[in-house]
Amino acid sequence: MDDKNRITELEIQLSHAMCMTEELSEIVADQAKRLEQAEKRIQMLMQRAAEAEAEAMSGIAVGDKPPPHW
Repeated sequence: MDDKNRITELEIQLSHAMCMTEELSEIVADQAKRLEQAEKRIQMLMQRAAEAEAEAMSGIAVGDKPPPHW
């Protein structure tokens, strides 16, 4: 294999590597966005659970509350 063919082959490989890097970068950015959304949802659910727990611990016995349809 002469130097010209070798350089051409290396350029092709570099081009493929650069394309793959761009694709992976897009995937990582998408995953970061999804992770941020999931963290926000988890935080919201944790806040709701804490509020429900605080409400349950408010000192009102469950039997003292009227059923929801009243």
